[in-house]
Amino acid sequence: MLDWLKNINKEYPEFWKSYLAKFDKKSTRFVVISTETSGLNPAKDVILSIGSFAVIDNSIIIADNFEAVILQYKFFHDNGLSTEFLVETKMQKLGEPDAVKAFIEYIGNSVLVGHHIDFDVDMINEALEKLDCGRLKNEALDVDVMHRKLTDANDKQFSLDELCKIYNIPKSDRNSASEDAYKTALLFLKLKSRLGIK
Repeated sequence: MLDWLKNINKEYPEFWKSYLAKFDKKSTRFVVISTETSGLNPAKDVILSIGSFAVIDNSIIIADNFEAVILQYKFFHDNGLSTEFLVETKMQKLGEPDAVKAFIEYIGNSVLVGHHIDFDVDMINEALEKLDCGRLKNEALDVDVMHRKLTDANDKQFSLDELCKIYNIPKSDRNSASEDAYKTALLFLKLKSRLGIK
């Protein structure tokens, strides 16, 4: 049977139907996201944690955030890796289905922002596929692309640390998805202002 024909009559989970219904109107909310993953192959690797902050009217809304460690015991077990971090961290721990559902409810129809955002979107889309959902519909902005547009530097990609140095974003000793999301949000505010994005 043709894939598109199967999708016409597909019965999506309720949280996904609710998500799709939010795109009737355009959002003025940006959600800056960062994921930590087990590797760089969306087809084989998994999301280990997600950190996000909302940006509204040129402000990072600290209280409007999402942070979760995703319990991926099977992945760790199958690859002979330690689960010590998963067990010891004080962050909210969720199984992948619950984490993805909560994250989709959190982002709604917001414009997603990230550093190399296409990778984060691909990883989330892979997790959504396991739940018999479609692909993310949100618009997405990449701070690296924004910087290159601003500087006409199309011959290279910039790491998050390089961009933070260029735009005087303070360096942090902590390394987490939420920390990266916060640094990316600070970068986004500077780039958004310089590019005249409302």
